[in-house]
Amino acid sequence: MRILISNDDGIQADGLNELRKSLQDQHQVFVVAPDRERSATGHKITVYRPLRVKEWTYPGSCTVGWEVDGTPADCVKLGLEALLPEPPDLVISGINFGPNLGTDVLYSGTVSAAVEGIINDIPSIAISLASRDYNDFTFSGKLIKKIVAVLSGELGPRTLLNINTPPCEPRGIRVTRLGHRRYVNIFDKRTDPRGRVYFWMAGEPFDSDIDDPETDVWAVREGYVAITPIHFDLTDYGFMDKLKNICKKLEG
Repeated sequence: MRILISNDDGIQADGLNELRKSLQDQHQVFVVAPDRERSATGHKITVYRPLRVKEWTYPGSCTVGWEVDGTPADCVKLGLEALLPEPPDLVISGINFGPNLGTDVLYSGTVSAAVEGIINDIPSIAISLASRDYNDFTFSGKLIKKIVAVLSGELGPRTLLNINTPPCEPRGIRVTRLGHRRYVNIFDKRTDPRGRVYFWMAGEPFDSDIDDPETDVWAVREGYVAITPIHFDLTDYGFMDKLKNICKKLEG
């Protein structure tokens, strides 16, 4: 398979290199990744300045890479439309250092890189190591290698799998839904040396359905790999009929 890989931790990140090494022996791998960390950029794209690209080589490997001074979404978009000689069969983003659980996927640069793949009708996977302390990506690399082998040909062009691996030997794999996650105590109010107030964004995650065994948050907390199929049709289909009736009244 031709596989395009990217991330939001930067082209030199350990997780990206573990992903590359796990796939390059059996697949044709291309790397297009940011020149530095671009976490929490969501699906931001660069439109008001040019994008600079630098080619990377990997000693002892046929993998070709490019460093881009843009966002994860920029990287995949640029890879698909300008850098790769042919469209890839699969886009994989990761291995992210830290979780991408629940509604975090809306902020995540890792997931947004994969979303850019399905926007272009290419099956995509986002994979994250759900820890801020444990940074051994070995298991995650082995897992993604197996997933690519097993799911090859099974993923539709607009299918995105969001995978989170626990920071321990997993108890198994759970197919999950996204949990509902928000952040509390987000802003730390401070004063600079000139007496001006500024705010530093931080916050702690609050999971309102943490005890629901159907969610990715629960699965990772309990030591499972969480695999969540996601898509980004944000239409509220349940409200459509009611809204149609409301609009009839507006027209009357």
